[in-house]
Amino acid sequence: MFFRKAGDGIELFVRLTPRGGGERIDDVVEASDGRHYLSARVRAVPEKGEANAALVALIARAFGLPRRAVTLSAGHTGRLKTLRISGEPDVLATKARQLAPQAIGGCGERR
Repeated sequence: MFFRKAGDGIELFVRLTPRGGGERIDDVVEASDGRHYLSARVRAVPEKGEANAALVALIARAFGLPRRAVTLSAGHTGRLKTLRISGEPDVLATKARQLAPQAIGGCGERR
């Protein structure tokens, strides 16, 4: 599962590609440890938090939320990130599944 419900929102697990040639959410990918991540690309460089800020903005737009509803909670310097998204957990979980329509049940398995 590339996200989980957590209190008053969800935690979204993302694999970020900075300098990725665009601002987009690609696919659900599986890491070598078997965990699933939503793959995202941003144009920003990974310096001074620019790529992280671009990722927060991208995810906020994708969920239709203000930027303040999305925070980076883990992975500040790595490619694997955990984002905390505030809001109604069930609504956010539905939206997360819609971001990755190729994933069956939002768990990263291909159809």
